[in-house]
Amino acid sequence: MPRLDDVVAADGTRIRWWDNGCPTGSGVPVVISNGLGASPAAWPFLGGDGRPAPGTPRAVTWHHRGLGGSERPRDPQRIRIADHVDDMVAVMDAAGIERATVVGWSIGVSVAFEVARRFPDRVASLLVLGGVAGGGFRVGPTWTPAAVSRGLSRASAWSLRVVGPPVAGLISLLPRGLDASGVAAFAPGPLQTLAEVAREFSHHDWTWFSKMVLAAEEEPAIPVDALRVPVTVVAGEFDTMAPIEDMVALAEGIPGARLVRLPGTHFLPLQFPEVLHEELEALRAP
Repeated sequence: MPRLDDVVAADGTRIRWWDNGCPTGSGVPVVISNGLGASPAAWPFLGGDGRPAPGTPRAVTWHHRGLGGSERPRDPQRIRIADHVDDMVAVMDAAGIERATVVGWSIGVSVAFEVARRFPDRVASLLVLGGVAGGGFRVGPTWTPAAVSRGLSRASAWSLRVVGPPVAGLISLLPRGLDASGVAAFAPGPLQTLAEVAREFSHHDWTWFSKMVLAAEEEPAIPVDALRVPVTVVAGEFDTMAPIEDMVALAEGIPGARLVRLPGTHFLPLQFPEVLHEELEALRAP
């Protein structure tokens, strides 16, 4: 059965991590390097809904510092990619996972790539979506000048401190069990987990969350040309946070990477769970 546990990271910060409870003998385990503040509920095909199907691989993830039950670090500056990397390694050690297929989403993509760079023996393969290898985020249409896009990104991160609380209040009113296919009809498939993911997300401290986003904005690019593990890059054609051009360039810069383009937004785990499941299993295949 899925469970939550705590582990102490290298700097003494207590990190809450999640295990889907599936047996470790079902092939290479999976580590989810999640989007900032996202919960396991975003990954129902990995048991994030609390009901892993027979044959689901063992999967673990963690809640980022100061979010979802994890402790804030004593040093509030310890929220950089390097700190998230240390947390992921601590979780793998606590779970007894020596080597895993790593799934990275959004900011979690940078964390996944940095783990693969610093600890290559711990990463068997990579499935990344909705994010690039460091260098911050872009916001706005793809033709927006880089400097303007970065400025919009930082302004958006700051605005979370103002708009986050009222939006969270509205989200909290969503009825449990809501079928999200009626909310997001633009998607090609039912988004049955959207309401629960949004509800969990609404509980965050938005000022702290904003600081976390701004810290990620300051990260330098992470080199990926030396990667020697199988990598699949999944890109959303309408993702304004990880524009399709950036995702294509990322795939082209990784030796042998596979690129999958989907008619989706930044929230591909909620829009295309079946496709992501298939791509993950292809990476895990012997």
